[in-house]
Amino acid sequence: MEISEHQDLNSLEALLNSDEALKLSEVAKSKIKKCSEFLHKTIDESDDAFYGINTGFGSLCNTSISKDDLKDLQRNLLLSHACGMGEIVPNNVVAAMLLLKVMSLSKGHSGVQLSTVEKLLDLYNSRVLPKVYQLGSLGASGDLAPLAHLALPLIGEGEVHVHGAFVPSREVIKEPIELQAKESLALINGTQFMLSYGMSISLAMRKLLDQADLIGALSLEAFDGRHEPFEALSHDIRPHQGQKQTAHNIREAISGSAIQEHAKQHVQDPYSFRCMPQVHGASRDVLTNAISVFTTEMNAVTDNPNIFPDEGRILSAGNFHGQPLAMQLDFLAIALSELGNISERRTFQLMTGSRGLPHFLTKNAGLHSGLMIAQYTAASIASKNKQLCTPASADSIVSSNGQEDHVSMGANAATKCYEVLSNTRRILAIELLCAAQALDLRRPWTSSEKLEHLHSEFRKVVPFVKDDTLWSDHLLTAEKFLEVHRA
Repeated sequence: MEISEHQDLNSLEALLNSDEALKLSEVAKSKIKKCSEFLHKTIDESDDAFYGINTGFGSLCNTSISKDDLKDLQRNLLLSHACGMGEIVPNNVVAAMLLLKVMSLSKGHSGVQLSTVEKLLDLYNSRVLPKVYQLGSLGASGDLAPLAHLALPLIGEGEVHVHGAFVPSREVIKEPIELQAKESLALINGTQFMLSYGMSISLAMRKLLDQADLIGALSLEAFDGRHEPFEALSHDIRPHQGQKQTAHNIREAISGSAIQEHAKQHVQDPYSFRCMPQVHGASRDVLTNAISVFTTEMNAVTDNPNIFPDEGRILSAGNFHGQPLAMQLDFLAIALSELGNISERRTFQLMTGSRGLPHFLTKNAGLHSGLMIAQYTAASIASKNKQLCTPASADSIVSSNGQEDHVSMGANAATKCYEVLSNTRRILAIELLCAAQALDLRRPWTSSEKLEHLHSEFRKVVPFVKDDTLWSDHLLTAEKFLEVHRA
């Protein structure tokens, strides 16, 4: 399958999920060759200093490097910048990093050899995934440390994940390449660490939003909630797109429900039910904006210097700075956290013994604690998310002896947003378990066909629980259910 010049979230997802080997287009190959030839002709014929090409890096930018040492400079750069620590980056994120780096280098403004880009693509196609660590990037000058680890296998260094285990790269990469001038800098400059997390989060969040609407609708039914807050009339006069979409999803989910047909004694529901369109919808709109930013970035060139063969220019600029991504990742974390916040409140409402439901969703409360502590767990995770929502992009720290004096901290924004995503899925899994339990306690009342289907699918893996049991096993199963089930 050929990699097209422009990608969006859907086409990127298709590439990542494809079993076909990916290849560069002839147009991309031509651009890469043209840029590389221009770069080498320029440095061969000129004694001018070009940052990172024949100079040192960072605050060492005024240190000249002889032409005889340019190849050694490339190897030294990768080794010295591979300073990652902490948890290992998930394989799906590393795979996306490889693909996004290939896409960026293929624009023809980075000065790399065609063989270098094709070697990265070979790693991707064979799913030989470099060992990359989560900690080490400041999100400016590119994701230096993570991308250095990503590139190490090209020169036979570092480790790669093959057949379920990490092994030394030299055992797998039989023909390491000799990097030429500028190549290591092109490989480690860029925002592909932040961006890969952003794209992975976006794909997962898009699914999670639909699940949140459906689970919220199931809780509404189990709580004997009203349908009026979701009618289109109210949302047409406050037409935020996300709000309208969530209201539509909930209307569709409860359509045909016998629970909605019987008379209600209560006039209103708590905000956690009534305001789902406004709250879930706001998170939808945040995701829409973030995807727009991420899409621009995945089709961009983010290393430095930028090379322009047609204009005969080599420009040192700052496209590696991750501020556009950092701010979106921070906002996404808040949007995800709010899905968890309102979900936990619905779980709480189901526990209160209101509207004919027994306390803690057990018929013999006192002797049995029921789902009391499951709500505690949801509350704990929701508070953890709030703590993770302190914006990383509001922070900065001086590095490289003052040369890099403002950084985005986008990498930290990315990894904590990824954690908030997982936590929010857990909170929604708890709500699903509680809503399913509450709906069973409503019998013989029945919900809509769509929600009864969700309930029956869930019951295949998590049973109705009459007496106290080891709830943790069921919570973990519910979380796994959401990972694989589509709304």
